[in-house]
Amino acid sequence: MARGRYGHMIKSLIVIGDFFCLNIAYAIICFWGGGIDGGFGEKIVWLLLNLSYFPVFLFFAKVHDLRILHVDRVLIKVMQSILCHLAIFLLLIFFLQLDDISEVVLIKFYLLATFLLAIWWVGSRKFLKYFRRKGYNFKRVVIVGAGTMGTKLLDELRSDEGYGYKFMGFFDDNVSLKKSLPNFQGDCSAVEDFVIENKIDEIYCALSMRHEEKITRLLKFSEANNVSFYMVPDVGRYIHRQLEFQLVGNVPVLSLHPEPLQNIFSRLLKRSFDLLFSTLFLICSPLIFIPIAIAVKLSSPGPVFFVQKRTGFKGKEFKCYKFRTMRVNANSDKVQASRNDPRKTRVGEFLRKTSLDELPQFINVFMGDMSIVGPRPHMIKHTQDYSKIIDKYMLRHLIKPGITGWAQVNGYRGETRELWQMECRVEYDVWYIEHWNFWLDLKIIFLTIVNAFRGEKNAF
Repeated sequence: MARGRYGHMIKSLIVIGDFFCLNIAYAIICFWGGGIDGGFGEKIVWLLLNLSYFPVFLFFAKVHDLRILHVDRVLIKVMQSILCHLAIFLLLIFFLQLDDISEVVLIKFYLLATFLLAIWWVGSRKFLKYFRRKGYNFKRVVIVGAGTMGTKLLDELRSDEGYGYKFMGFFDDNVSLKKSLPNFQGDCSAVEDFVIENKIDEIYCALSMRHEEKITRLLKFSEANNVSFYMVPDVGRYIHRQLEFQLVGNVPVLSLHPEPLQNIFSRLLKRSFDLLFSTLFLICSPLIFIPIAIAVKLSSPGPVFFVQKRTGFKGKEFKCYKFRTMRVNANSDKVQASRNDPRKTRVGEFLRKTSLDELPQFINVFMGDMSIVGPRPHMIKHTQDYSKIIDKYMLRHLIKPGITGWAQVNGYRGETRELWQMECRVEYDVWYIEHWNFWLDLKIIFLTIVNAFRGEKNAF
């Protein structure tokens, strides 16, 4: 097993790859644009494009140290780095008075550079995860404090072998935990000898802040022995949102990170995408809607569309549109569809299985009642019932409901017979609201399409 003998070279190799992507994009644009006529023939421009990336590397170098970073976050960092590079490059050509560069060629270059850099960053991380699953470039870690946050941290570290963490053991003064925890190595006094003997790379301290003396001792020990030390604040037991670290004078303070969609530009981006996507879909919709409408009409007497009042943005009611999948019945606003529900038609069974019954909700998106991605809108009765018994249930209405959502692509869709099923759905909905970004929406849309073709066991 190779612990990571050449691990320090990984960041350097990734940065070299970054420069390679920039220069490949430059070469392609030169060839595409015809060299000097295209605006990229001057050697000074080529030099400035490369020089402009050095500050970007310094600003974003830490990204390559993060082992746990999802694809959507990687793509956000790619966009930020490209925008930073563009700002620096434009500043340089302004001071050097290079005003003969074609704007069109510049746009082509940055679009291509963004694409290549995104492929490189995502691809290199995927390769590293594969490499680490084979037992290379791993870090030996211990967790001091086997309480709620300590065990929760272990679940995260072990959630994917590709993260490259080799868990060596728990340490806690409550030695009775030895029977129930994996790799329990002893009390807090045994940490230092164990770390030295086993060449531990990282210590995660999940002790309560009341253990000030023990925490201070571990911190000093880590600094003296070149071991990375991470503090796991126990506020995570009751705060599940992102926190921001800042200093008030010399006093460290943790503050709640504002929800992304509180930002007007984020809301504008999301609404613009919804409007564009729904408009294009509705223009083409007759090709899909007409055959489905005929099939629904022939399946059983009743209307083509099923219109139901549901809870929307900030708890306001709206009319949600679906293709009718059941025979007309008096319980449609009270009783959820079940797996072998006798109310369903054969056409309706197919529409539900493939999620085609949800397509008319693009009308709701166009009208502004819904978004393409967001928490699924529930029946009014469900809102009335579950809001009384599930904590944070009403938080899911802080944004517009969606045709699809984070809970749905993670398997929480369809009937909720047990309370825990709805609790999990709400938990995923709230997580989505607190971690929203545009790339996450694209990821959810992609997974929804894949699941629709593959078929879902909970779609009925």
